[in-house]
Amino acid sequence: MPRAAVPDPLADSMRTLLEGAPLVDGHNDLLWQLRERVGYDLTRMDVAARVRGLHTDLPRLREGGVGAQFWSVYVPSDLPGDTAVTATLEQLDAFHLLLRRYPDRLGLALGSADVDRLRSLGRVASLAGVEGGQSIGSSLGALRMLYALGARYMTLTHNHNTAWADSATDEPVHGGLTAFGREVVREMNRLGMLVDLSHVAPTTMVAALETSRAPVLFSHSSARALCDHPRNVPDGVLGRLAANGGVCMVTFVPGFVSQPAADVYLAEDAERKKLVARTGGDLTAVESRLRQWRAEHPVPRATLSEVADHIDHVRAVAGVAHVGIGGDFDGVGELPDGLGDVSTYPDLFAELSRRGWSDEDLRALAGRNALRVLRDAEAVARDEQTRRRPSLVRITDLDGPVAG
Repeated sequence: MPRAAVPDPLADSMRTLLEGAPLVDGHNDLLWQLRERVGYDLTRMDVAARVRGLHTDLPRLREGGVGAQFWSVYVPSDLPGDTAVTATLEQLDAFHLLLRRYPDRLGLALGSADVDRLRSLGRVASLAGVEGGQSIGSSLGALRMLYALGARYMTLTHNHNTAWADSATDEPVHGGLTAFGREVVREMNRLGMLVDLSHVAPTTMVAALETSRAPVLFSHSSARALCDHPRNVPDGVLGRLAANGGVCMVTFVPGFVSQPAADVYLAEDAERKKLVARTGGDLTAVESRLRQWRAEHPVPRATLSEVADHIDHVRAVAGVAHVGIGGDFDGVGELPDGLGDVSTYPDLFAELSRRGWSDEDLRALAGRNALRVLRDAEAVARDEQTRRRPSLVRITDLDGPVAG
């Protein structure tokens, strides 16, 4: 018989610490799982109980000590503009449906004051984060409407470039941000919407840091110095976070925290491109051959210790005031050993405590840093709104004719 896990007294004490921190996670993809699995029909998947096959449900959020969650409003970045906007509205609608279904456990947070209020009521403060600039269809009006519907950060790109920003995982075409891309950042500052730089190219990171008056966020990224994957943050950018006031929320995605895992995922991407070229774009044939390739190239397991290494590294380069947590639960198929679902945050914090992190520094990591970024962005927005009106420019006004 397998040996039962030995209770960790330090993890139990970390649960108590996280209850008062609070723990603010930067990225969770439960909404996409609800879309894909049950078409948003919450009567068919009740997350008030433990749900097999998910990383997230309400009992495990409580066990993990989560006090505030940025729920990802994700749609694929290769959707056409209008379709992406519609799908994003459906995701935001699902966000509000989720909160209405569980009003005693979750609450809508539109700002830092709401986080404090909801925590005092014992509810998980729920913020929406739009994952990718494709969701605004190159429209500042659409950006403002997403903010009005509750979105409090927007990732400037996802896996593909937008018409105004380069992605980390696409061929660069803009040199970072176009003139309109910089206007998007300025309008986000005016609104008080956090500029999220996960998924963007390093040139886009730098351009956004040069443009933004408010602190930026990496909602779910790790350190490129430890794992050379393009989704991770180079040390040169991490070193600029202190001057900006921003936070890198370290993610748990195996391909972003473990170099052996990253090597397999990157090799798979290269193999996919070869197969697409070889088959003339026959996606059925590509997927069939990729299944065989995956069977021959198993992904090595990542570990909780490797995640802790990334947190240590971001702290060393950027400073303890500029590191946070962005698990990406329910956004990936596999997770590191020891971090299998949202109940396991205390185990990670126990590991960091053993490495010498003080309780005060752990509270900063858990959520105080992220809440400071939110408060500072709100202060910048109040000032910006005395200086400038909503921007009415169109992408063609600044960038000229847009291809496609």
